[in-house]
Amino acid sequence: MCPRTMTTTVHTAQAPAGAAQQKEEGTRFRVLYAISFAHFLNDMIQSLILAIYPMLKGGFNLSFTQIGLLTLTYQITASLLQPIVGLYTDKHPKPHSLAIGMGFTLGGLLLLSVAPTYGVLLIAAALVGTGSSIFHPESSRVARLASGGKHGLAQSIFQVGGNGGSAMGPLLAAWIVHTQGNLAWFSVAAVVAIAVLWQIGGWYGRHLAERAGKKKAAAAVVKLPTSTVVRAIAVLLLLIFSKYFYMASLNTYYTFYLMEKFGLTRQASQVYLFLFLFAVAAGTILGGPIGDRVGRKQVIWASILGVAPFTLLLPHANLFWTGVLTVVIGFILASAFSAILVFAQELIPGKVGMVSGLFFGFAFGMGGIGAAVLGNLADTHGITAVYRLCAYLPLLGLLAVFLPDLRKRGIAG
Repeated sequence: MCPRTMTTTVHTAQAPAGAAQQKEEGTRFRVLYAISFAHFLNDMIQSLILAIYPMLKGGFNLSFTQIGLLTLTYQITASLLQPIVGLYTDKHPKPHSLAIGMGFTLGGLLLLSVAPTYGVLLIAAALVGTGSSIFHPESSRVARLASGGKHGLAQSIFQVGGNGGSAMGPLLAAWIVHTQGNLAWFSVAAVVAIAVLWQIGGWYGRHLAERAGKKKAAAAVVKLPTSTVVRAIAVLLLLIFSKYFYMASLNTYYTFYLMEKFGLTRQASQVYLFLFLFAVAAGTILGGPIGDRVGRKQVIWASILGVAPFTLLLPHANLFWTGVLTVVIGFILASAFSAILVFAQELIPGKVGMVSGLFFGFAFGMGGIGAAVLGNLADTHGITAVYRLCAYLPLLGLLAVFLPDLRKRGIAG
């Protein structure tokens, strides 16, 4: 017999007995900054793949469809593995898996720098995707453990590192990566990330040992109907689809759009991509803390649906306004993911790794599928058609009306 309700457990914080306990239960900013820095390095390396697409397209004589399949390989690898990794580590935490995951990324980066054929490029992209699948669920769990109850703020600090790295990657590529072999220089960043993640893994292991030696805090139980949880998760995944399908149009094809429509050079187009990704990084830091204050549902509403007027204007703008609009779009859209992720974690407590893996994986998957589908659209109908079609995706933000108000139900969301 199927249960009609899903039990949601909310742990109530007990008043600290002294200064030592307050410090222990407080937000661990050093850990958050360290995991954010590791996220910066991880996503900087990953964004190099996107930034060098024009070079790979010319060097390997690739079509837009092949470019899209390269993104699909990288992101689908991450998408399929992340929920599995998260579900496993919920039951069997592996503190040093973070450093091991970065080892896969390092291997993919080095292989990418020497790949002689398109097939080897796909293998390199799959290795980078595997590294990402290990890194994101566990690092998101570390951010929550170090949050001290400020879950939105912690996720924003964690996410802004990744977005900052994604923004920096194209800029560094424009300066440094003039040949495929130059990519090997970025292996230094991967080695630094491995060292940082090994130290974080040490803290994570000690934290788990401390928690295992203590009694569990008293718990208050709030029951949500199973149908409410399922509906909310479905809506959140549709909003992730909207956000990341649209983001794929800019992450993967924005440089080509600027080069074709406005005649920019590859280096100049990468500067515009940097500005867009920098706006994404700036917007990310706001979504979490604002969600902690006013509610995550309100942030989700404003972020997804609020960007629609700007996406609808973008295909008709000149170069100046294209730059302005993409900065605004990136800034507004960026606040959504932290709010969506924490909202989902509060719907299904005790499954931080699985939920994080599901949503990171789905985001990567939608980005990859979007890149492949939109690449085929660009080949058949032109690059401008990509932005005319994608302009309507943010209207799916209207679905946020079906999300429950967790604050009224006694849950933090």
